[in-house]
Amino acid sequence: MDSIPVFDIRDGGPPAHARQRRERALTLRDACLRLVPLGLGGFLAWLVDPLVRWWLSRSGSPFLEEIDAISRTLNRSGAWALHGAYVFGCTALADEAAVGPVLRRTLDWPFNGLGDLVEVTRQHGSAGEFLNVTWPGFTGVLTALAPGRFGAAINQAPMRRITRMDWLRWIDYALNALRVFFLIKGRLPPEHLLRLAFESCATFGEACRLLETTPVARPVLFLVIGCKAGERVLIERHDKAARIFRDDTVAANAWRDPCDGWEPRVCGTGTPVENNRRRVAALQAFRGNHPPHLTWAIPPVVNAYTRLGVEMCAATGRLVVAGWEEDGRVTAVTEV
Repeated sequence: MDSIPVFDIRDGGPPAHARQRRERALTLRDACLRLVPLGLGGFLAWLVDPLVRWWLSRSGSPFLEEIDAISRTLNRSGAWALHGAYVFGCTALADEAAVGPVLRRTLDWPFNGLGDLVEVTRQHGSAGEFLNVTWPGFTGVLTALAPGRFGAAINQAPMRRITRMDWLRWIDYALNALRVFFLIKGRLPPEHLLRLAFESCATFGEACRLLETTPVARPVLFLVIGCKAGERVLIERHDKAARIFRDDTVAANAWRDPCDGWEPRVCGTGTPVENNRRRVAALQAFRGNHPPHLTWAIPPVVNAYTRLGVEMCAATGRLVVAGWEEDGRVTAVTEV
């Protein structure tokens, strides 16, 4: 298996990454749009691109020019539409180790090909450099490490349920999307806020304050680790509210305290509540145990939708990454 490639884009950022890896960025686009039935992915992307561009312009995101540059580089519809996609699940654990806090996470996405196409980029901002586990053509941050400062990952939060019947769940998906679409003004997408944290925050404390207080466009779970013992936190964000947990820092795609009207996201088999409990319990079993080579990434934490496994330590600067597809791991376990 090939190792995951690492690219230095400290000069030029994600637009430079898209230029260097244009063919892989187009492959990523096609892999994501292939999920749309009847071969209508390209048409849907053409239809949705201007809507997502308008949506992001209202958020106040500082990365609009980058997405516009990436769109011009690819010269295909979809660059904007894919920046509006937010349909992934995750399981993550922030744990203590002798060398400092360690964050382990898997990312589950229904798009085939993301495990094959994952890359790591070296980026920087006013507060210093960081390593971003990402894909060519993507401007945000879902999983990253700033050696000597902090590491962090995003988990998707549970979904609001207005209907109660499983066969009406599609209505809730639509209503949630509309709510996000019209209420975004002045609220950053979580993946853009996390990138701002890596670019502008010099310490674990600064990053936590930014992630706790900045209005977000969608509900989100942030797991953050620092360099010192005890510097680990789960931040649950919903609109302008924040709930902070400094113990038992493990999460899947549910609130720590169950809330009426919210349904956990599902990755794998089983009901949403049961599925989340099984994934959390499986990863929690590795607390205090740090096996090498991502050998903690086992079912049900790893499932048919798993595309990425990551382990990181901010104190040592160690980042370990591997890509998965439906049939299992497809890249070498790569230490950056």
